[in-house]
Amino acid sequence: MTAATASAPPETARFSRTTAYVDVAVVVAVLVGTNLVAHFTTTWASVATVPIAAAVLLVLMRRRGMAWSELGLSPRHLKKGTLYALAAVAAVTAVIAIGAALPFTRQFFLADRYATISGALVASMIVIPLQTVIPEELAFRGALHGSLQRLYGARGIFVAGSLLFGMWHIASSMGLTAGNAGLLSLFGGGVWGQVAGIGLAVIATSIAGVVFTWLRHHTGSLIAPIGLHWAFNGLGALAAATVWHLSLA
Repeated sequence: MTAATASAPPETARFSRTTAYVDVAVVVAVLVGTNLVAHFTTTWASVATVPIAAAVLLVLMRRRGMAWSELGLSPRHLKKGTLYALAAVAAVTAVIAIGAALPFTRQFFLADRYATISGALVASMIVIPLQTVIPEELAFRGALHGSLQRLYGARGIFVAGSLLFGMWHIASSMGLTAGNAGLLSLFGGGVWGQVAGIGLAVIATSIAGVVFTWLRHHTGSLIAPIGLHWAFNGLGALAAATVWHLSLA
């Protein structure tokens, strides 16, 4: 018996390693294809592809015999996940408030995509949860987490899962430097500035992936990483719009 099999939940023990390899390969292939379609095809594809792919992965993994607990969706972990989610949102709120208040870090909130309060509210409460946070957590801390757990155990989830989550953000960060006043002043424009922005995004989201994975692993629930993920993105959007508004006042 391998270390990964010994540490796996009872419901995963009956599956062969061949089955586990197939599951991981399928999830990764779907994620790669989804990322390419979402960022290099049409506008409608960018809106719908990730949520559809997350739903497909959820159904597919269930048909492959994955339990709700392996996907982080077991009701018995809901209470603990919710408590950690609330704590995570509170912590991120405090950090963002401090960052937006300090002159040195305030410039990093000047992202032109959130130049209006109304636009940031729609993004924070509707677009970000439905198009980004929930689908990504279902895909990465749900389907990918469950398939990696069967094959490699916790170590594989933290290493491979977090690195894949960082690489997932390569395409979406291609215009990051040009659209952020702080990053533009730090790295400059041009090709190297764009490369630096992409590298920073991959590192930052890989680290975030480790934290999201820890919450998922510790609580057994997707609610906790969903809460923290939304706090970073949703509250960050509201803070960016607020800083833009105040800078124009």
